[in-house]
Amino acid sequence: MLMSDGFLDAVRVLDLSSGNGDAVTRLFADLGADVLKVEPPTGSPARDAPPTIAGASIPFAVHNANKRSVVLDPFDEDACGAFLDLAAQADIVVDDGFYGEAPIFGTSVEELAAQHPHLVVLSITDFGATGPRSLWRATDPVFYAMSGSLSRSGPTTGTPVLPPDGIASSTAAVQAAWAALVAYYNRLRCGTGEFIDFSRFDAVVMALDPAFGAHGQVAAGIRHTGQWRGRPKNQDAYPIYPCQDGYVRLCVMAPRQWRGLRRWLGEPADFQDPKYDVIGARFAAWPQISELVQALFAGQTMKDLVTAGQAHGVPIAAVLTPSWVMDSEHFQAVGAVTEAELVPGVRTRVPTGYFVVDGHHAGFRSPAPAAGQDGPGWRGNPAVVQSPSGRIGDYPFAGVRILDLGIIVAGGELSRLFGDLGAEVIKIESAEYPDGLRQARVGDAMSESFAWTHRNHLAMGLDLRSAAGKEIFTRLVAESDAVFANFKPGTLTALSFSYDNLRAINPRIVLAESSAYGDRGPWSTRMGYGPLVRAATGVTRLWTADDPEAHDGAARHHFYDATTIFPDHVVGRITAIAALAALIHRHRSGGGSHVHISQAEAVVNQLDTLYVAQAALAAGVPRISADTSLHAVYPCAGDDEWCAISIGSDEEWRCAAGVFHHPEWADDPRFATGEARLENRAELVELVSAWTRTRTPMRAAQLLQSSGVAAGPMNRPPDVLEDPQLIERKLYAEMLHPLVERPLPAETGPAPFQHIPPAPQRPAPVPGQDTVDVCRRVLGMSPQEIDRLIAEGVLFGPP
Repeated sequence: MLMSDGFLDAVRVLDLSSGNGDAVTRLFADLGADVLKVEPPTGSPARDAPPTIAGASIPFAVHNANKRSVVLDPFDEDACGAFLDLAAQADIVVDDGFYGEAPIFGTSVEELAAQHPHLVVLSITDFGATGPRSLWRATDPVFYAMSGSLSRSGPTTGTPVLPPDGIASSTAAVQAAWAALVAYYNRLRCGTGEFIDFSRFDAVVMALDPAFGAHGQVAAGIRHTGQWRGRPKNQDAYPIYPCQDGYVRLCVMAPRQWRGLRRWLGEPADFQDPKYDVIGARFAAWPQISELVQALFAGQTMKDLVTAGQAHGVPIAAVLTPSWVMDSEHFQAVGAVTEAELVPGVRTRVPTGYFVVDGHHAGFRSPAPAAGQDGPGWRGNPAVVQSPSGRIGDYPFAGVRILDLGIIVAGGELSRLFGDLGAEVIKIESAEYPDGLRQARVGDAMSESFAWTHRNHLAMGLDLRSAAGKEIFTRLVAESDAVFANFKPGTLTALSFSYDNLRAINPRIVLAESSAYGDRGPWSTRMGYGPLVRAATGVTRLWTADDPEAHDGAARHHFYDATTIFPDHVVGRITAIAALAALIHRHRSGGGSHVHISQAEAVVNQLDTLYVAQAALAAGVPRISADTSLHAVYPCAGDDEWCAISIGSDEEWRCAAGVFHHPEWADDPRFATGEARLENRAELVELVSAWTRTRTPMRAAQLLQSSGVAAGPMNRPPDVLEDPQLIERKLYAEMLHPLVERPLPAETGPAPFQHIPPAPQRPAPVPGQDTVDVCRRVLGMSPQEIDRLIAEGVLFGPP
């Protein structure tokens, strides 16, 4: 499918944002929507946002690709009329809340939603328009602190380590796009639009490193939310080792991977005992194993180690820099990086985008438009609206059937998002290879991670490797709307269920997949876990302590990304957007599609601004101006209490200096400019720390926020549950499961919808719980046939 005939080519999006919404509407534009950006005569303020290249904003250039621009003067009556006409004819309106364009035209997004009931209106603010912190300001570091992510990043004691700037905002943008697209699909179903008061803080809490959500295969068996304080006790679960020209990371999980490492080490006698096949025993002995690994790796290059590791079946990745990634053979070969004239007169490499549709990247096609490049009109004719068949207030995906082959976090999160909105999700499970999230603590019947991730699912036990199992799955495909999977590339084909085969069974089927490095290219066959993807894509290099020796001593490397779940949760949402866009396209065209999301490409696109800037620097592109914002974590009163503070401009520093009772700092040559503040960062942090140490994190944040400075306390999971903003916005509801000893806080939905009810809470199933029901109800099988297939091991029911 060519993107001239994109998934969303019938969708009209009016972009009224001046920053926060730009990345949201870029996702719609990538998928073919007509995105028209409204700018004032002076141009969008976001055109000046740092960092810049040749005087033009890099984030604006990247996040406004594939769009059109119209300039409308709010003091001109004809222009105001044109604005109202554009809004009336749009499908989706995206606005930056307090900082959007609607108010200057004498209206508001709330009024537009009321006047035009078909509109999906997305109003994006940092904390939402309601609640005690609705007027607070945030940056990525503030989001990291308040969402609980910061409390998991860094050494057990000492200053927590800020994740790379950009991930939180990009995650919020993906969640916002998902919420808006859900509302648009619901409009197709019932004929009524939606007003969404979208909070970026809510989104980061849910979708980055959720304290109350799936935590991966290893952590699923050891988490204990009631007591967890949030400071990591082991930042080397996925160890990193120095080598001749850098660092490499290992991620040895399965017994066969351990045996491969043992062979690589020359079969050391001390570790031949079969007990080391168990991950717990290896962890206990890892200091001794590590000495052997260090000796083996020390004199070899990253490239040689990765090649040898792959040959031995050992999951390994080089810890690469962002600029190296942008030049890598893999990203070049698959088209994940595009050489483009990003701004007039400057060509550089840019990430193409998240989505691969029917084997082709659906991403960067044209650079951001010049202000006013287009007239005030929509492209083409409006979509032919079919008569709505659903009722207002029902779940949008009621009647959609999904066969879920997904595993662990990214796969489970994808299917949960659809199940929470009414889809019938049938989880297909193997008796021999259960989902890793089913791994529970000793004595527990179900892990909390599985209970969160697989609520609202049905569980069907089916051996897909048997001929009879394949025949049953074939019949299910014929009766379904979508198949979700995140196997290693080639697995579905080996099972005889390539997309071509699925489409032959059901021409309307949507196949949505994700994998570590994509389904083609030099890296596609590599073993991939989240920690390896982060290392290979440059994120680990960016997730570093300012002063590593002050943290854990000179012997340890300074990388601190081991305990994050990034990018699994956000990849689930990116895949959900692509899958839903494919269903929307099918609604109009009648045909299915195949979408594939690479975790590695997702990471690079999450940090697109930073990667473009570093690639341009590495290529010697002149006139690159850095962002001089100063983000830091400061000690506060209490035991291991911290506050994140962001100073983005000279005016913000002047306000902060007043709060600190040192107004003279505003004009101090050491701190008076952004460049000076960064140059004298250590001295500034120490001076400010004298003030923060005498106040609690919350009090420090309140005082700074009252003066317009972005700041936030470092929250841990219990603090997140007690956050008054999240409580008022009803982000969580108590979820009960008969196999889990205590209620679990579970998210109520992707955003506070007006016409879509909160997520249902049907308990996650035990293996094979619904096998008999699905066979009878969906396939019309007789009890005798079901019993025979269970006896033959083709099907299995509950334990």
